[in-house]
Amino acid sequence: MSDFSTTLSKVNDNYFPMIERQLIGNGVNMDEYAKSCVLNAISAINNALDSKGIGWNDADLDKSNITQILLQVASLKLNAAASPREVYFQTRNVSVKKKVDGKDVTIWKKQVEMGIEGDGNDAILARYGRDVKKVGQFWLVREGDDFTYPEYTGFDVVPPTWRPKGKGDVVRVVYPIMKKDGTIEFHIAEKEDVVRNLVAHMNNNMMNETFGICADRYKATPEQRKQIAKKKSEILNQAKSAGMAALDDPELQQYISPAWTEPQSRESMIIRKMRNNVVKKIPKDFGNALVEMSYVEATDESYSEVQREIAEHANSEPIDITPPTGQPMDESETPQEQPQEEEQREMDFSEPGAEGAVSPDKW
Repeated sequence: MSDFSTTLSKVNDNYFPMIERQLIGNGVNMDEYAKSCVLNAISAINNALDSKGIGWNDADLDKSNITQILLQVASLKLNAAASPREVYFQTRNVSVKKKVDGKDVTIWKKQVEMGIEGDGNDAILARYGRDVKKVGQFWLVREGDDFTYPEYTGFDVVPPTWRPKGKGDVVRVVYPIMKKDGTIEFHIAEKEDVVRNLVAHMNNNMMNETFGICADRYKATPEQRKQIAKKKSEILNQAKSAGMAALDDPELQQYISPAWTEPQSRESMIIRKMRNNVVKKIPKDFGNALVEMSYVEATDESYSEVQREIAEHANSEPIDITPPTGQPMDESETPQEQPQEEEQREMDFSEPGAEGAVSPDKW
């Protein structure tokens, strides 16, 4: 590496070989397009960090999941530089447990989070859809349009009809999908179904909410946890009952991000969720376990929530597995030497010669 090198190029040099080795080790060929997706993702992550005034070497940046994010980008071939973009990155506050003077202390760090845009899901469907030959241009059906639903009789399908008039809000999205045998399927998502996405979004936003019952949910007593859970359930049930009108309810808006509630972005958000609801239901064949797992991790909201819960509570209660004195360990329980997996390293992207700088060769 030359003496003069930007921080971004050092990030590329550190992460890129690691991603390539892991893909090849899992039987995935990293072609030129996948390499371009990784480079574009690193640049997009850098921009997301810059917008928050965060540097790659900042102590409050948790880099533990960046390798996994780039692995997902490479295996799914999601392009952050595409127009419209297929994937985006943002920062999230996460709690991390740390030992200080022998005590567990919770500190807050910034962590990069990845999200797949509607066009990213379309690209995944076109690439991995089971028996999918072509993904047609989706229809945005508005309130004032003339629309008839498809009719099914055995294997025979009467296609839907749509006469756009351009009036009113978008109320449904229709995806025409051409299969390899020549048949055409029509997958439809309704606006009313987006309520489920909204409730999941609110539930995620209320993860650390205590509703004034206690100061910190991590220090809540069992009784306080029950009260918090009850209050959260009441709010979510209220949102379900209100439907899309929940977006205009002042009482509920405090738990909903502005992208959902602001007039200039509301319809775009609803359309994106409808598109995602259609594409996620269509069967896919990834042909590789790593690629399939990358898709599940990137798109399954419940999986992501469980992983966050595990990360937050990891190592909070040590478990003693030492057998009682004098009791021999069962042969099946004898620790076996496990092959070491490539560890996630804390990388330093300081300028050469700077204090604390670590060369990539010292990994």
